[in-house]
Amino acid sequence: MMDTTVTIAGQTFDHCLMNAAGVMCMSEEELTQVAQSSATTFVTKTATLEARNGNQEPRYFDFATNSINSMGLPNYGLAYYLDFLASEPEELQSRRFLSIAPLQPDELPILLRCISVANFRGFVELNLSCPNVPGKPQIGYDFEQTNRLLATAFSLYDAPLGVKLPPYFDMVHFDCMAEILNRYPLAFINSINSIGNGIVLNGNQMAIHPKNGFGGIGGAVIKATALANVHAFYQRLHPSIKIIGTGGVTCGRDVYEHILCGAHLVQVGTALHQEGVGIFQRLQQELHAEMKLNNVHSFDALRGKVMYI
Repeated sequence: MMDTTVTIAGQTFDHCLMNAAGVMCMSEEELTQVAQSSATTFVTKTATLEARNGNQEPRYFDFATNSINSMGLPNYGLAYYLDFLASEPEELQSRRFLSIAPLQPDELPILLRCISVANFRGFVELNLSCPNVPGKPQIGYDFEQTNRLLATAFSLYDAPLGVKLPPYFDMVHFDCMAEILNRYPLAFINSINSIGNGIVLNGNQMAIHPKNGFGGIGGAVIKATALANVHAFYQRLHPSIKIIGTGGVTCGRDVYEHILCGAHLVQVGTALHQEGVGIFQRLQQELHAEMKLNNVHSFDALRGKVMYI
């Protein structure tokens, strides 16, 4: 028998695979498709207080098994996603992830108050990493502001809450961010968001329009960075803070490696956009085959067991 269950903040998931917040989650129709697929749960599009159109098209481009985007947080507004989540049975709602982003620090209390009033019973993901809103820096690279936002959040909200982080590239940054995160009763972190400010050419021109062609890179090419971030935080965070690994997943072996490096749940973004919701069933089958090949019978027996030379 193979045990693929995952438990985060008292909620049990039957396996580890779900969508990433930028893909197949903008509308009720897309969220319903993910909910009816083989995914274990879903996360909503990152919601702001009010609806946003996002950046000018073209703002997304696939290249091979990779992507570049500069979406600019398009979404239908927090109330839209809360209404959709409220329509679900309570036992499902408690395992859903609602992603939110304050565009200004003073919006965070309002967002959390709206969520509390709506009596949402699931997980809240505070997105500290959106590299594609013009004029808005990534909060996750400002350690002092991250600390202030988390202090505010936990003074106002006591349901399961986690953060979505940008990629870090310096060991000191892992140390500094982990020290801050360990101060708070976070349920999870999500690592990583896209790698910001790459350029992809389509012929002789920029592949996307916003920010003069600069955008976030996703897909297979970012897997090594994603695994490094997952494992660095797995080594540094309190065991009660679980890790959602995101980045570079195209096959079951990629999922296996995220868990091996310390992930509990694993999100799929670019490959989901390219393949559709059928990818969750394929990845599950390939992951089971990989575990069988390596004589691993549970995620708990695999997680964090990466070997060093």
